[in-house]
Amino acid sequence: MNRNEMLQNATSQDWDVIIIGGGASGLGAAVDAQSRGYRTLLLEKHDFAKATSSRSTKLVHGGVRYLQQGNIHLVNEALYERGLLCQNASHLVHNLAFVVPRYKWWEGPFYGIGLKLYDLLAGKLNLAPSRKLSRDEAIARIPNIQQEHLLGGTMYYDGQFDDARLAITLAQTAADNGASLVNYMGVNEFIKDNDIITGVKAQDELTGKVYEIQCKVVINATGIFSDAVRKLDDPGAETLISQSQGVHLVLDASFQPSKTAIMVPHTDDGRVLFVIPWHERILVGTTDTPMPSPELEPRPLADEIKFILRNANRYLQRDPTEEDVLAVFAGQRPLVHEGGTEGKTKSISREHLVEVSHGGLVSIMGGKWTTFRKMAEDTVDHAAPVGGLPQVDCRTKTLKLHGWMSREDPDLPQEGHFQMYGSEAAAVHAFINEDEDRRKLLHPNLPYLRGQIAWAARHEMAINLEDALARRTRSLLLNAKASMDAAPDAAAIMAEELGHDQAWVKSQVDAFHEMASGYCVPR
Repeated sequence: MNRNEMLQNATSQDWDVIIIGGGASGLGAAVDAQSRGYRTLLLEKHDFAKATSSRSTKLVHGGVRYLQQGNIHLVNEALYERGLLCQNASHLVHNLAFVVPRYKWWEGPFYGIGLKLYDLLAGKLNLAPSRKLSRDEAIARIPNIQQEHLLGGTMYYDGQFDDARLAITLAQTAADNGASLVNYMGVNEFIKDNDIITGVKAQDELTGKVYEIQCKVVINATGIFSDAVRKLDDPGAETLISQSQGVHLVLDASFQPSKTAIMVPHTDDGRVLFVIPWHERILVGTTDTPMPSPELEPRPLADEIKFILRNANRYLQRDPTEEDVLAVFAGQRPLVHEGGTEGKTKSISREHLVEVSHGGLVSIMGGKWTTFRKMAEDTVDHAAPVGGLPQVDCRTKTLKLHGWMSREDPDLPQEGHFQMYGSEAAAVHAFINEDEDRRKLLHPNLPYLRGQIAWAARHEMAINLEDALARRTRSLLLNAKASMDAAPDAAAIMAEELGHDQAWVKSQVDAFHEMASGYCVPR
């Protein structure tokens, strides 16, 4: 993907569908709409997956907690979508075993029966059957578990993925099918004819130039910023989104030295807590904190960090402290607000809502990564008649995503930081091997090579340093301090690829250091 080419395409023709927002919802809708044959343009004011969609728990899951709450419909839908994504993005999604530790006799039948229902709801798309573990089996699976009074555990399976890399894969899939996608292109105003939306005024955030682009229907897929875009169309629109902040801590792998995750069933606020192996690190989270307003770069609260450590330490033999945290990140969930739940975001709907305004704006709100494909299908089903587009059935249930490879393919890279490229990994390796400097590690405490930064700038529309270190690679999340140390080298690599000067390098490093400092626990 090349931004200059995408921008030229975007501004030189009219479109059937314009999508505002380049997160999970928008990118999913772009794949769906373009695969149906609708000429589709996606505009993202920042970078793809800049906000919520790169800050998830990295799970493709039905939601054990929703099962406990009795939300069978949401669990059933999510388990079905989990199964489809495992098939259609098998190079990005893999099975992950979870153990629920058991310390009281009644927890065995309680979780055992519940997780058998989880298996049953997944049907033929189930990943693997859940089963009871003895004490010794539980310790073998999760060695750092608190062993005092441990009776055993229950093991079940869900899916794991890299959220930002799936976002880039969706962008590439949409482009493969003929869509145009432009990051750093914000929509500030709608074009209307007799109060009906017929296009957008979009500003290139890199140059300041404003373009008028015509289309038949506009989709608002801006997540936590959905209400702001709805109010561009109708200033009196009711507020429908409540923000809930989720925080995760990243630890060294020694805090859970196996390939199995832990699901902590009881926290102080009644949530579950996950301790998850991810990219040779351990991810621990999450929180659920109501926030007064949407923020592009939310910051974790000190109480949230303490909450995670306190609850994790109840179940871990070796307790992590704030000094052990390699990175901490926060994201805001766009929850569809329902009356009577103000301040209780755990009880606000995780399901999605599609709204069509009087002016024809189609807004997709709520939902979660696991169900992005279904959300996109519902959104485009609503958008097509608004735009007078021919009726075409959704084609994404069996659509293999860009780079698809079977998990059984012997050529599928084993390293996670190359597996994310799928069938493109051979081309990435060839690119890296063209130059000795590209084969060098970006930083000794990060898994990425210098050539992967160059590849991100040349082929994946990484426009600035943050794009490359936070989302094309996950350097920022794996070790915030190491990513800051690597920033000058990475910026120099990007400057060479993109034709920027030393002043650009300095400004990028300064900006990245300021942003990345928020991912370090204050010492």
